[in-house]
Amino acid sequence: MKPSALTTHVLDTAAGAPAAGVAVELWRMDGPAPALVTARRTNADGRTDAPLMDAAGFAPGRYELRFHIGAHFGGAGFLDVVAIAVRLEAGQGHYHVPLLCSPWSYATYRGS
Repeated sequence: MKPSALTTHVLDTAAGAPAAGVAVELWRMDGPAPALVTARRTNADGRTDAPLMDAAGFAPGRYELRFHIGAHFGGAGFLDVVAIAVRLEAGQGHYHVPLLCSPWSYATYRGS
């Protein structure tokens, strides 16, 4: 069985550069109420310095990643917090969820 982990990467497509300083939260959505698992900020490369969930602490389930991109764009534009709902399963290897964003739009995919 492949060990699983969760990482992210935020790219500012309007500037054509990594999005540094973006707050990213991981919420567990299983259970009676959402529960905050971790909160991190992106570094100069647009990545968090540590995984949102490493292999040792990996727990399968339903999660939501919340990217606070409105602050990155200085409150200009349309988007504020982008929430991406994902289901993580054991044995599926490394989950990488990049966010490509501008003040008005975003896209995501399961990266490698």
